[in-house]
Amino acid sequence: MEPLPPSYGRVSLTLLAEQTHANLLGNVHGGVVMRLVDSTAGAAAQRHSGGPAVTAAMDEMAFLAPVKVGDILRASAQVNWAGRTSMEVGVRVESEPWNLAGTAPVHVASAYLVFVAIDAGGEPRAVPPLRPETSDEVRRLREAEIRRAHRLAKKAEILAGREGR
Repeated sequence: MEPLPPSYGRVSLTLLAEQTHANLLGNVHGGVVMRLVDSTAGAAAQRHSGGPAVTAAMDEMAFLAPVKVGDILRASAQVNWAGRTSMEVGVRVESEPWNLAGTAPVHVASAYLVFVAIDAGGEPRAVPPLRPETSDEVRRLREAEIRRAHRLAKKAEILAGREGR
């Protein structure tokens, strides 16, 4: 497979926060933001892999600022790392008031998700390698490799503990 740059699968999705998205404090539920994050990451993973991809894990979902009813939410995602059948996708969510044009967007959430590409039978399938082109993309790849190593080490430690080692 030919390596692809992160820009190949980069995608943004937008949501206008409505009253039905709000909790009792008037803030948008974290689950609404998480759904937007998962949908945006899934679109990036499917673009990069050229077909279906499913969420395998979500790492480090961080809520940085509240989102109010009436805010425009914009989630942007790109593949940071690609392995044999899996990919890490980074998502950044920003908000801005719907009625104040020219207002600088506020960074409200970030997350890293792992997706596995699947075939028609639901089995893992190969994904194209990633070819970073900018210093920022190289940094994202390096940081994704660190997160992957931590995920694998944590899994191994948990399994060892369950086996009584």
